[in-house]
Amino acid sequence: MKYLFIDTNVLIDFLADRKPFSLEAAKLFDYSFKKKLTIYVAAVSFNNIYYILRQSCSHLVTIKILNELQEWAEVTDVSKEVIRKSLKSEFKDFEDAIQYNCAKTIGKIDCIVTRDTKDFKTSSIPVMTPREALTMIESISS
Repeated sequence: MKYLFIDTNVLIDFLADRKPFSLEAAKLFDYSFKKKLTIYVAAVSFNNIYYILRQSCSHLVTIKILNELQEWAEVTDVSKEVIRKSLKSEFKDFEDAIQYNCAKTIGKIDCIVTRDTKDFKTSSIPVMTPREALTMIESISS
């Protein structure tokens, strides 16, 4: 597995250090930092992350964290086509539909990593929890 699309909940786990979830998310980013995989995130995640982090951090600290994230990950656009497909999708959660359709625009995503796998039942891209993705990565690396 080389190309992971990371859902907002996993990004917030990592950036807000929400234990125990942050530990697995941090391992995924560590693989990315070591150039063993590429992480993709949706542009829409940034405003959701800002909203959550701003509850416990200043504006400047939050912007610094988001700036680091955009350096660590490839950011996918939320286009009119992504919105159109998301509005027509069978996803029960609209934000998850946007995440999924952003991942679909990339074409080479090996899996979507989320803690809410049940919300991605209709995904044609494999969906894994952070732990499942780490298990897969570590089995391939061994």
